[in-house]
Amino acid sequence: MSSTPENPAPQNPQPTTGTTRIVAGGPGKPKRKRTLEISLAAGLALLIGAGAAVASTVSRTNADAAAPAAVAAAPATELKLGYFGNITHAPALVGVSQGLIAKNLGDTKLSTQVFNAGPAAIEALNAGAIDATYIGPNPAINSYVKSKGESVNIIAGAASGGAQLVVKPEISSAADLRGKKLASPQLGGTQDVALRAWLGKQGYKTSTDGSGEVAINPTENAQTLKLFQDGKLDGAWLPEPWASRLVLQAGAKVLVDESDLWDKGEFITTVLIVNKKFAAEHPDTVKALLKGHTESVDWLNAAPAADKATTLNAALKESAGAALPAEVIDRSLKNIVFTVDPLAGTYQKLLQDGVDAGTTSQADINGIFDLTALNSVLSEASSGNKISAQGLGKD
Repeated sequence: MSSTPENPAPQNPQPTTGTTRIVAGGPGKPKRKRTLEISLAAGLALLIGAGAAVASTVSRTNADAAAPAAVAAAPATELKLGYFGNITHAPALVGVSQGLIAKNLGDTKLSTQVFNAGPAAIEALNAGAIDATYIGPNPAINSYVKSKGESVNIIAGAASGGAQLVVKPEISSAADLRGKKLASPQLGGTQDVALRAWLGKQGYKTSTDGSGEVAINPTENAQTLKLFQDGKLDGAWLPEPWASRLVLQAGAKVLVDESDLWDKGEFITTVLIVNKKFAAEHPDTVKALLKGHTESVDWLNAAPAADKATTLNAALKESAGAALPAEVIDRSLKNIVFTVDPLAGTYQKLLQDGVDAGTTSQADINGIFDLTALNSVLSEASSGNKISAQGLGKD
């Protein structure tokens, strides 16, 4: 992967939009009678033959009409893309705001929608309101399981790390959480699953209806900040920049950094997924999306910290409605690694965490990845990298 250090901020090319296949014969009655009989017989045979031909033609026509016509794959007129106003979705923030994705889509129009958490994005994807989205891994797994593998494919990673359980300063251990109120972005979301699974390992019983020894109230991130400031919440398991906002702007402290719960500290926070039907019909559009995505990740990994913060803050202001203090951006970025690798080896644990949390069912998730287009993009970019699904789907 490459970038251009002497011009670190990505250019902002203007995206293009598209409005984006009987003859009676001879003398004598006896002869005439015989000829007439022969002619009538011949005419009847011709009529029967003609009728058979017509019937055959109609039959073929009906059969052709009944057979589904082969539709050639073609770029989509429009790509509807979802993402969140989070630092963990920085590849989307950069790719959209700086025109990297639109540039690679060419004549395909790019439309975007901003979500608060994964389950809402999945609902929109399954309803056809969007075609692809940046999202946490657990909602993607849950959709795949519920649809028996028919709904989505993970086509790339986006971010690793950047999620923490932050709490009131007086809470010093898991033992202090009994009877407390905690928040997560949305029921069944990646941080919600992580919180429920972790609490279960600490011996607590929780329920998806908010009851249990520790109450979990799925709440929009902005509301979580306000509720914590007002003393109505004791803590929350949040992605960046919200964990940093509670720490730096509301006096919270970190009780659990999720990276401490994973081998080598590596856990996937954000992936890029696509509706399987859309991908089958428009493979070139999916590949173009991935080109823009990889360019965004490359830029994030090469840009100077100041340029990165400025670009992300401008994108956050546009998508989430407000810019952030520099210290919040800086702390958030220190906790995240941007990568196109979805870290496939972590998904069996993610699935089991969802089962333990009561938000998904045990299932075979072989096939959840389709990294073919991603590896094609990486090969064309001469990066030398090849991302593997590690036995959880096709490469």
